[in-house]
Amino acid sequence: MNAIWIVLPILTLLMFELGLTLQVEDFKLFRHRPRPVIAGLIGQIVFLPVLAFVLGCVFRLDPLFFIGTMLIACSPGGSSSNIFSMIAKGDVALSVSLTALSSIITLFTVPVIMEFSTRFTGNSLNIEVDLPVGSLIVQNLLLMLLPIMAGILMKRYYPRKAEKLHKILSKTAFPALILLATIFFIQHHATITAQFGKLGLCISILILLAMGGGALLSGVMHLNRKERRTLIIEIGMQNAAQAIAIASSPFVFNNDIIAIPAIIYALMMNIILLGYVGIVKRR
Repeated sequence: MNAIWIVLPILTLLMFELGLTLQVEDFKLFRHRPRPVIAGLIGQIVFLPVLAFVLGCVFRLDPLFFIGTMLIACSPGGSSSNIFSMIAKGDVALSVSLTALSSIITLFTVPVIMEFSTRFTGNSLNIEVDLPVGSLIVQNLLLMLLPIMAGILMKRYYPRKAEKLHKILSKTAFPALILLATIFFIQHHATITAQFGKLGLCISILILLAMGGGALLSGVMHLNRKERRTLIIEIGMQNAAQAIAIASSPFVFNNDIIAIPAIIYALMMNIILLGYVGIVKRR
């Protein structure tokens, strides 16, 4: 069974559902509150890929796992972060705005970072990993930008229908991601089990340090408590579905092994972030 034909529809569905939660004003928060937005974007687009690169080198990850770890690190935050921010009593407006902006900005930063990552891996380890940048950009535009824009337009011109559809799709988004992870685990259980020790530890540290980076950036920018909680969640949660789609797509990497870090990330991300939310709610 080729999982890509499940991955691509799920990613498109998730992006459309994300668009249903957005409106044009979400892209304008920067004008009113630039500091938290700048801090969040620096954390997601700069800090996280650099952190993944350093950890990949420290743990001496296998080339394909190194590329997969970089891929999940430079992916945008997913719509789940908005729900986590709400539960943690964070700044939901900031969370939505960061999700909206990162989803657009990373359409262009992911190809640049992944081109560097594949070249670095190939040059340092004498292997060849081909990244068709043009295909990656086209896939991102078709599977991410267009569904997001369709969702935004539907919410703007058909708000009642958009709200009803959002209520349905929001209940299917997380199960769809779990289904995706389960299919990949079944197909590659031997590799995942064998590599889970080192790779799982590396990714868990990546998530924890990313959350710590969110707290640090919040302190540097003198953000309030709700903004700090949101940054911790936003920088700690990436769009695993997009990383899986890019890794396994026949138009880009066409390699399920590169998707394995994203599968492990999806598991550890939810465990760690749920723990964080639980601690915050007790306080």
